[in-house]
Amino acid sequence: MIEATLYILLELSPWLLLGALASAALHLLVPSSWLQRRLTGPSGVARAVALGVPLPLCSCGVIPAGIGLKRDGASTGSAIGFLVSTPQTGVDSVLVTASMLGWPFALYKLGAAAVTGLAAGLLADQVDRSPPRSPGSSGPDPVRPTPADAIAHAIDVLRSIWRWLVLGIAISAALTTFVPADALADTVLGSGAGSILAVLLLSIPLYVCATASVPIAASLVAAGLPTGAALVFLMAGPATNIATIGAVYRTFGIRVLSIYLGSVVLGSAGLGLLFDAAFAAPIASSGVHDHAGPVGIGSAVLLVGLLAWFAWEELRDRLTPRPAPATAAPIELQIDGMSCGGCARKLKGALGQVSGVQGAEVDHESGRAIVYGTAPLGLLQEAVRGAGFTLR
Repeated sequence: MIEATLYILLELSPWLLLGALASAALHLLVPSSWLQRRLTGPSGVARAVALGVPLPLCSCGVIPAGIGLKRDGASTGSAIGFLVSTPQTGVDSVLVTASMLGWPFALYKLGAAAVTGLAAGLLADQVDRSPPRSPGSSGPDPVRPTPADAIAHAIDVLRSIWRWLVLGIAISAALTTFVPADALADTVLGSGAGSILAVLLLSIPLYVCATASVPIAASLVAAGLPTGAALVFLMAGPATNIATIGAVYRTFGIRVLSIYLGSVVLGSAGLGLLFDAAFAAPIASSGVHDHAGPVGIGSAVLLVGLLAWFAWEELRDRLTPRPAPATAAPIELQIDGMSCGGCARKLKGALGQVSGVQGAEVDHESGRAIVYGTAPLGLLQEAVRGAGFTLR
């Protein structure tokens, strides 16, 4: 078990960190104002998918981001295309997939995410023809990110999935250790249609992170799971879960939800069967990379250090008591522009620097911040804008 865990860390870490750096570059170079102007009509769906495919956002971050696109003026199709394609892949996921399952599989998975996102978005626009909402003006344009902001964003991306990374590595190591090679070959999971149906039933309601699930898929393939079924696992798992299904239903209604689920289920199953037909021999873990050198060891040490840091941060936040009631009533702020837990932490830190603030609670999903203390409202609003967010 320990040996398998070390091997997976050495295989995973360099590509995961490289993907995080790529996400920093995307954050630095893609202006947020572009999102509000160009995501309507069929071309807007294509742009939303093209934007979403390389972004390393899992379901936890893609829900507020995709719904935020709709609220900021994107069409329903663009928002749904983004919601379907983005969590399936990402720069980090592609690199890790190529390392563990080979480049043909990784590139096919990349194309599959784009195809299902385009299909879902175009169909959703046919179902919901209501005009997009014009983005409102709630303050000055957000401050353009600096290179330091981009690096902080990359760290926040890893922070948002750290628990799923740990879980994925642990499950993969257990499968590698306790499930013999080809153990699934003669079971229902070893047949094409049966394996795909079983994987769909498991994947749709559960949260599976695109990057953290790759080691699990590689271990299952080594144990005899058809590669097409592994593709279904890596598509349907990240793209759907109970939280995302509920959010899509509440925001877009039952008809758009049907398009969303149907595109993921039918698209992943069909593309999985097509992959197995195109590649007669199953693709197992490539095994051509040797990351036991300085780069691999250094990357693994850095990743383990980051995971330990994230765990300590979460434990510290849970153990820190809430601020004592202040003489003034708490101030509630409604904020736009937060898409993940990293945004909430950034804003919480900015508010905490304001004189008179005793504490703050920030929830990125609701876009709400509650500030305790005696700080003037004007200073709090300046802190929000200075952190790159806008007030409703």
